[in-house]
Amino acid sequence: MEKTLSLSLASRAPTLDERPLEKRVGLIILATDHTTEPDFQRMVASDRVGVYVARIHYANPVTPENLRAMQPSLTTAAGLILPDEQLDVIMYSCTSASVVIGDEQVTAAIHASKPNVPVVTPTAAAVKGLHALGARRISVLTPYTLETSRPMADYFAESGFTIDRFTCLGLTDDREMARIGTDEIIAFAREAMAPGSDALFISCTAVRAASVAARIEDAIGKPVVTSNLATAWACLRLCGDDEHRPQLGRLMTLPMAGV
Repeated sequence: MEKTLSLSLASRAPTLDERPLEKRVGLIILATDHTTEPDFQRMVASDRVGVYVARIHYANPVTPENLRAMQPSLTTAAGLILPDEQLDVIMYSCTSASVVIGDEQVTAAIHASKPNVPVVTPTAAAVKGLHALGARRISVLTPYTLETSRPMADYFAESGFTIDRFTCLGLTDDREMARIGTDEIIAFAREAMAPGSDALFISCTAVRAASVAARIEDAIGKPVVTSNLATAWACLRLCGDDEHRPQLGRLMTLPMAGV
């Protein structure tokens, strides 16, 4: 006859930590995104900081209309990241959409389900990063078409920067943008950098520029800010992490104003 296995209940309930990890970073990323999660696991996640992701529907090609269509999804996506629990920061990982939707509108949509949490967009983080580096004159490299790049040029001009050179690669699919090789990114960065610029901004969270930011700086002799480098820097600083990481680029050695 088979013996009945005896189960027993522990003598007491376990003591619970307030949180599994001290800090929580929420990411809202495109369903087609290949790059943001690996970048944030490499640059942000640690034993102290957890990175939690929600993906939203996105349909290529990259056009202002398709980018703007993501706005209604932001509230639902934010609410799905650790529902009913407080986050330390939420980042919406699309540079071109942040331009066409607007930083304030992105923040409002996220606050509809996660009120009071600091919201980071690649565009606002890039502006803060360029200011931290003391840049006033910039060059810009995007993977987009001229049509999609125009609003971004206007955004940085309206933010007070003088744009010396603005280079577009003419791609329309963010999955192809993610496949631009790192050596190619460095080569295009060299071409995109105007001699008189204080810094280079490389746009698009799909582009793997953050992984070679330090190499780009060596190649052009000036600081570089990329979409994912800027947002990772902003999220870390908002989580109280001020560690200098020069191997990730000059920006990662600097504080963020207002934090």
